[in-house]
Amino acid sequence: MTGKPIVAVSADRRMLEPHASHVVGEKYLRAIIDGAGALPLIVPALADDIDIDELLDRVDGLALTGSYSNVEPKRYGEQPSHDPGFHDPFRDAMMLPLALRALAKGVPLLAVCRGHQELNVALGGTLHQNVAEVPGYHGHLENKDDPLDVQYGPAHPVTLMEGGLLRRLAGADTKTVNSLHGQGIAKLGRGVTVEAVADDGLIEAFTVDTAPGFNLSVQWHPEWRVTENEFSMAIFKAFGDACRVRARQRQV
Repeated sequence: MTGKPIVAVSADRRMLEPHASHVVGEKYLRAIIDGAGALPLIVPALADDIDIDELLDRVDGLALTGSYSNVEPKRYGEQPSHDPGFHDPFRDAMMLPLALRALAKGVPLLAVCRGHQELNVALGGTLHQNVAEVPGYHGHLENKDDPLDVQYGPAHPVTLMEGGLLRRLAGADTKTVNSLHGQGIAKLGRGVTVEAVADDGLIEAFTVDTAPGFNLSVQWHPEWRVTENEFSMAIFKAFGDACRVRARQRQV
């Protein structure tokens, strides 16, 4: 095999002065490059114009990124809350079916934050639209007035399930992670195994049992300064290694 594996990276659709634009946070691209050792390919949220199978046949992995937008509640059978945040229906239309098809085809998949939530919805699960309002859970949202180093700093521990992928990658049964999300998993999607649970019981990571390829979905942000965190590097390296295996298979 020559060259780096190619990872499709989900984009948001946003209006930027005054044009419709498709954007990805640079921290995700850097994590794909520096952590996974792969080449990121930004996928626009243009569901009507992109053939999913054609795309997936040309890439070696799929990364579902975080975002300030939330999955539209109608996607999981609920009405908007009184404070739903903003939505990105174009991303929903593109990434939910793309994620399911990637899983079915065995394309390595890594989902982060919003990506974690949208993957759960794609699998038939539901979300708490405001975790802080649910009895028993503490607030998981960052203070946006804090400096970024504080926002992305250690926030709470997660318990890593015995026998799980994350336990193997961490070499420990608990890790402390950052926390920058207002929404979270309510009902788990179909056919998944819980990988990590927060100190208040919120599901923070899972894998999809029936998918033939590598897959991992996490609620926190391992992409943040990935090279400075051993656990985050282990996550992205495992993803990158799986992408390299697929790249070799595609070239046979």
